[in-house]
Amino acid sequence: MTSLGQILILWIIINFAVSERDLGKLPAVRLAVLAPNDDSLPFSLHKILPAVLYAVRTLLRQGGRPMEVLYRDTQCSSTYGPLAAFSLYEAGLADILLGPLCPYVLAPVARYSSVWGLPILTAGGQNDNFDHKEPHYRLLTRMNGSYSQIGTIVLQVLAKFNWKVVALLFHNYEDRTRGNSNCYFTLGAVFTALGKKSFHRGFDESSPNTDYSKLLKEVSLHSRIIVMCASPDTIREILLAAEDLGMIKSGEYVFFSIELFTSKVDSQRPWFRKNDTDEKNERAKLAYEALLTVTARIPDTEEYKNFSREVKEIAWKEFKFNYGQEEVNTFVTAFHEAVLLYSLALNETLAEGYTISNGSIIIQKMWNRTFYGITGNVTIDENGDRDADYSILDLNPDTENFEVVANYIGTEKQVVDEPGKQIHWAGNREDPPPDTPKCGYDNSNCPEPKDKTLNDVTVVLSVIVVCLLLGSAAIYRHYRREAQLASMTWKIKWEDITVSTVSKKMRPGSRISLTRISLTSIVSAETMPLLDMGQQIFTNTGFYKGTVVFLKPIHKSRIEINRPLLLEIKMIKDLQHNHVVRFIGAVVEYPHCYLVTEYFPRGSLQDILDNEQIKLDWMFRVSLMHDLVKGMAYLHSTDIRSHGNLKSSNCLVDSRFALKITDFGLHSLRSTDEDEQLDNYVFWKRKLWTSPELLRMPNPPPEGTPKGDVYAFAIIAHEIVIRKGVFYLAGLQLTPKGKNPHASVNMCWSATLNGLFSCAGVSSGSEL
Repeated sequence: MTSLGQILILWIIINFAVSERDLGKLPAVRLAVLAPNDDSLPFSLHKILPAVLYAVRTLLRQGGRPMEVLYRDTQCSSTYGPLAAFSLYEAGLADILLGPLCPYVLAPVARYSSVWGLPILTAGGQNDNFDHKEPHYRLLTRMNGSYSQIGTIVLQVLAKFNWKVVALLFHNYEDRTRGNSNCYFTLGAVFTALGKKSFHRGFDESSPNTDYSKLLKEVSLHSRIIVMCASPDTIREILLAAEDLGMIKSGEYVFFSIELFTSKVDSQRPWFRKNDTDEKNERAKLAYEALLTVTARIPDTEEYKNFSREVKEIAWKEFKFNYGQEEVNTFVTAFHEAVLLYSLALNETLAEGYTISNGSIIIQKMWNRTFYGITGNVTIDENGDRDADYSILDLNPDTENFEVVANYIGTEKQVVDEPGKQIHWAGNREDPPPDTPKCGYDNSNCPEPKDKTLNDVTVVLSVIVVCLLLGSAAIYRHYRREAQLASMTWKIKWEDITVSTVSKKMRPGSRISLTRISLTSIVSAETMPLLDMGQQIFTNTGFYKGTVVFLKPIHKSRIEINRPLLLEIKMIKDLQHNHVVRFIGAVVEYPHCYLVTEYFPRGSLQDILDNEQIKLDWMFRVSLMHDLVKGMAYLHSTDIRSHGNLKSSNCLVDSRFALKITDFGLHSLRSTDEDEQLDNYVFWKRKLWTSPELLRMPNPPPEGTPKGDVYAFAIIAHEIVIRKGVFYLAGLQLTPKGKNPHASVNMCWSATLNGLFSCAGVSSGSEL
């Protein structure tokens, strides 16, 4: 048995050596790119090839297999395109096909590839004809998703605003020999998703006989929600015609434009044309207030920006193609991701003993997987289609630019609102219009009254009723508010809280806020370094309604619950933001007086910065500062107006490492400067985040000022960047004169943490 085992081991070693030797001699993998050589299209060879070359060179630098890129012009022709693919296969010049993109070229080539055994990856083929892969398109992988996802987006938006009646307007060719346009296939998927019942009209945008006003009048008899697909210039002409017809100012109409591959420049200010008059541009801007645009989601990361610059540079240096103001679109990035996906699948296939000619095995490795690409995580579903992401844009009347208000997340199949953004409705509406007018599309449900006197009486009575309703609503809101104040829903009974001592194990040398809780007394939290040993720490927590909450003691012997305090508590409790700590309530049963808020197991920003074992890269540091800015901006936009006590210990970090701001408002319940000894070291240390103008005031406002918060933010940003404490200066340590605070702490340190600390012999006051 021993000799047999040795023989098996020797056989494995020999085979591994042979495999390594053969790997070095493998010929280059041949990537065959099939696309039209027409730069007016978003997927021309001059735009696609630089992205393919960028991916090939990146893989080679990372130790990947050598790859050779070949390409052919398909002319978007159902005749020349398949011939180009056949010539590459016949000459043995293709291990994989990248493209074609035009559907009438892709269909026959994808059928051939199933017979040839060549994987075919494309950014085209999004129409539903390619949804079913068996039996003709078995080796087809779609890197740009499918148009059916657009139907899902439209359905979700319609459901959100309770819209059911929709009309479709789309560009299509009058010349039937040219086939159908991309817009035909795009809105065809929407038409299918809507149950094939929606009113729809096609038009040829290249025809001078197209009358957009006539089209809109016809559509207005069927719906108030209009989904369109055409070129940006045509969309502008349609909206200008709608403005002429009074459809914009009425606020009764909502238009959608499906523009999947427009550039960033066009998508931000699509209403503006340099060669047009100011008057017409102003009309167009007004008309675009009624438009929502659905477009492919473009990442806003530095990695993607660098990729775009590199692709544009390769396009110019190697193909003499100048992008100009045009963006690197999703067709281009899809081909880059296709090369990465093929490389991953090929390596796995070869590692299992198959060859590069096993196209069906390679395809199996591509489907139902997620990998990291230049656009982030890329997911290919079990049908070989990418779960693409899209954005919904709306015109911001303040910036006059289109901004993202929601995103469709392909992997989740869900439209998610962009935080802090909302849709601006045309006609100064505060809510979305209904899909069906009250009086019907032709006003037949609201006939004019025959008696003018009766009409006048009706108007007067209506005004009186409206006034009564408004007055009643105002009175109701007033009494409802008073009832809410009187009910004191924020008030929590002490017996409803289960007090607990949450403990955690800390590594040696960690810094954390140490707090111990008992039913009768609370030891205040002080941040101090643990000794070089594993220690256990405690924090003020309890269970309320099954959730762990943080209990902040109120150091007041007497609490007067008056109307101003009730209003402030209601205002604090109503705050809802991703970067502001949620106020749950308060316990005001002496001697148990606490503010109850969310619990954050990761502690404060100061704890994390002081913990040298936590490594923070620059992107994470910037993310923390960004969270702080968003939280501050939200507070400043509310009636709170400012924080007044902003510092790193008041910035808490949740389990997802998102930063949230705490300890704002309710100043009448918090300790004041008068409660502190002026010679106390901790008292003066807290002032390090206070702006000079507030320090100079004899009685500074407890709520601070927005400018003071900005000053505190700068100090915190300095802490995050330097990670050496507040006001760090090389070679200089800010400590009380003649004192060593670390030595003082060590004098009263209890290694076992049994009982409370005893520091009776340590002086706590000193001048800075």
